[in-house]
Amino acid sequence: MASTLASTFTLARLHYAATAFCALIIAGLFVANYIRILPSIGIVGLSVTALTYSVVHKRVANRKHWPVFGAFIVIYLIHVLSGLNVKPPNLPDYWRDVVLQLPLLLLPLAFWLLPALPARQLQNLWLLFIGCVVAAALVSTGYYLLHLEEVNEMYLHSKIMPTEPDHIRFSLMVTLAVGAAVVLLSWGNNPSGQHRLLLATAVLLALFQHMLAVRSGLVTFYAVGGVLFVWLVLRTKQYRQAIYLAGILLVLPMVSYQLFPTFRNKFTNTKEDLGKVDDTKAANTYSLVARVYSYKAAWEIIKQHPLVGVSKADMKDEMAQQFRKNYPGIDKESYLLPHNQFIYDLVAFGFLGTLLFTICFFYPALWAAPRFTPLLVAQYTLVTLSFLVEYTLETQIGLTFSLFFLLLTINALLKPEQPEQEWRPA
Repeated sequence: MASTLASTFTLARLHYAATAFCALIIAGLFVANYIRILPSIGIVGLSVTALTYSVVHKRVANRKHWPVFGAFIVIYLIHVLSGLNVKPPNLPDYWRDVVLQLPLLLLPLAFWLLPALPARQLQNLWLLFIGCVVAAALVSTGYYLLHLEEVNEMYLHSKIMPTEPDHIRFSLMVTLAVGAAVVLLSWGNNPSGQHRLLLATAVLLALFQHMLAVRSGLVTFYAVGGVLFVWLVLRTKQYRQAIYLAGILLVLPMVSYQLFPTFRNKFTNTKEDLGKVDDTKAANTYSLVARVYSYKAAWEIIKQHPLVGVSKADMKDEMAQQFRKNYPGIDKESYLLPHNQFIYDLVAFGFLGTLLFTICFFYPALWAAPRFTPLLVAQYTLVTLSFLVEYTLETQIGLTFSLFFLLLTINALLKPEQPEQEWRPA
């Protein structure tokens, strides 16, 4: 019976199934507003595939690397244990969070149980992701061209052209897609036609990032570019390429300012936003001002509950109380949760929970540090920067995007079952 199952559920077949479910996760990131369950189907399917391998073949493929995958699972346990600190009326919100954060349990477990995916399948998944970003960018560009004046005006009022998924998460995906295209161009085994297509994709997505003009996307774009510049100078001594890159990063914003009204208007809106920080009532209309006051309200809670926080489920009530008490000029509709993952966690889990989260989230980066991992560095860079302006891991798309691509690059660092000649995209 065991031999029959093993001959049916061969590693090759399970790898194809895992790749198909990974593809569903990637596609689901872009259609979650229409098929909300699609990313979840991919995550559950990948988990079942990995569990099938482990049961049928009676082994855990990456047993010795349990700390790398277990670190993410510990973050899930932080959310679970926060239930000890929840007020009874908010227990339904607590259970919703436990379900929302399930990828922190299921995805690391799946990648731990299943042997490393073949290089070709990994590369195809990255190509699928780049293709999905391009398709979504084309849809948004089409909308912009059909509503030029309306969209340009929106950018003066802290609004952005429609995107799928939401503009903040999508701008991060654009940065990663540009980085992935550059990495595949530099080290991937690409036919000549695909090579030219990847080059055109990287250029056009870089321009689109500036037309989209989302602050988080632009910051991560230049941060990843800066990391690449440092690597070219310090690690590979490729000074000429570093000079070319520096020139592009300097010229691109100047060209974009002249070329894209959205970029100009976002620049104007940001300057106006920053000038209103001292006006409490401006939080009702200016997004940056509202974020500043959310940090101030959060700090009051942190001072009162420094060690274990107030729990994520109780945070909304506690923040509203601080707004009413200290900032009565801000309308209830403008109350924000702190748009910073670390401050968010300090309020929810206190200094103890946030310290444990930080150690666990960044441990895989330390594990991978001795090796050359451009895609892992890019993903960690942009996700970490997004933490400074968003609670990235508290939405379905933000959590799935951040975690899945970290694990996909970690998977590429693992030794495959069969020797490979191809470069593994990490």
